[in-house]
Amino acid sequence: MTDADPTGSGSTTDTDRTRSTGTGTGTGTGTGATATDTDTGSGRLFHGLVDDAGLFPPTSLPMAEALERHRADLAGNNPVLTHRFLCPASRLAELRAHLTFPIRLGLILDTPEVPSPGDVAVELVEVRQPPGESPAAVSERLNPLLPGGARLFVEVPPGNHTSPPHDTVPTSPDSSPHDATQPSPSSSPRDTVLPSSSSHDTTRPSPDSPPHETALPGSPPHDAIRPGLKFRCGGLTADAFPTAHDLGAAIAHCVEHGIPFKATAGLHNAVRHFDPALGVDRHGFLNLVLAVCAAVEGRDPVPVLKLTDVGELVRLAQAVPDDTAGRARSLLVSYGSCSTKTPIEDLVALGLIAQWPSEAVGVDPRDRQRSDESINTEENA
Repeated sequence: MTDADPTGSGSTTDTDRTRSTGTGTGTGTGTGATATDTDTGSGRLFHGLVDDAGLFPPTSLPMAEALERHRADLAGNNPVLTHRFLCPASRLAELRAHLTFPIRLGLILDTPEVPSPGDVAVELVEVRQPPGESPAAVSERLNPLLPGGARLFVEVPPGNHTSPPHDTVPTSPDSSPHDATQPSPSSSPRDTVLPSSSSHDTTRPSPDSPPHETALPGSPPHDAIRPGLKFRCGGLTADAFPTAHDLGAAIAHCVEHGIPFKATAGLHNAVRHFDPALGVDRHGFLNLVLAVCAAVEGRDPVPVLKLTDVGELVRLAQAVPDDTAGRARSLLVSYGSCSTKTPIEDLVALGLIAQWPSEAVGVDPRDRQRSDESINTEENA
C-alpha cells in the first residue's frame, strides 16, 4: 500500500485512471476543491466520518501516544474526523490516568459492566450482540446504565438471509456477550441476522413514514429506546469479510427502518480493492458512503459496494445531491479507523476534499508505518 494509492493495492492502474478523470492525485486541486466544499453534497458526505481508533490494531498505539496524536488532530480540526476517541471499557482507568485535556469518548464495551466514566464525556457505547438477545433487548438492559446522553450501538454481523425486524434480530450462538472488540472465532459475518439482499427494492421509505432525524454528520442521533447498529466489514481471515450482497442487505435494512449505524474493521482505504494476501476484496469506505446514498434514493447499494473504478466513484460522489448526502449521513454515523491520516489522504488524492494544512493531521509517522506493515491485522474498534 502506498500513500498515493487510495485503493491500497499498490497498483498504479486506478491511480492513473483517476488522473484521466481530472480528479487530481494528491493535491486536491483536480476538481477545484476548496475549503468550503464540506458545505456541498460531496463535502457533507465526509464531514465527521472517521472515529479515532488509534488504540486498536494494526496501529495499536500506547495510550499516551494515542492521546498525543488525538490532541494534534483536535488542534488541526480536520472536518473529516469526528474527533471522537474510541477506547475499550477495560482501559478506561488507564485513559483517565493519562488524560490532560477534554475529549469526546466512544466506549467499546468489553467488560461485564458499564464502568463509570467519571468526568469524561461519553457520546456512544458500542457492544457486541450477546447470544439469544436482540439489539432491542440489549438496549433495554443497558440503556439505564449508560452515561448521560450516550447512545448505544449494538454490533451485529451483516447477514444474507431473511430475518425478523430489528427488535427481534437473532444472533449467532457462538457470540460472546462481553468481547466487544473481537468477533467470535466460530462466528461468521454471514450469520443469519438481517434481511437478505432480495429486500433491496424496499429501501425507499413510505410516503407516510416520518422523516429521518436531522443530525450533524458524525454525531450519534439520540434515541433513548432503539439502539443503533454496528457492522464489522473485515477481519483476520477472508471469511470475516461480508460479501457486497450481505453488507448491502444490512445497509438496506437500516435505511428502510431508519436505523443509524456505524462500521468498523477492514475499511483501510477509500476504494474497494483485492487483497492478494487474504485472497479477498476489501471494502472501501468511499464505496460504503456512496452505497448508503444509493439506498436512501431507493436504489440497490450492492453495485456501488462492488465498484472498483476510481473515476466512476469520484463522479458519483461529486454528483450526490445535498438532500441525499444529509439523509445518508444521518444514518451512517461514522466508522472507526486506526489511522486518522489515511482516510484524509485518500480523499485528498481523489480530489474529493481540499488539502488541509499538513500540520493539521495526526503527526505520528508510526501511524502510517504500522498500518502499512500490518495490512493483514484488522482494527477492532
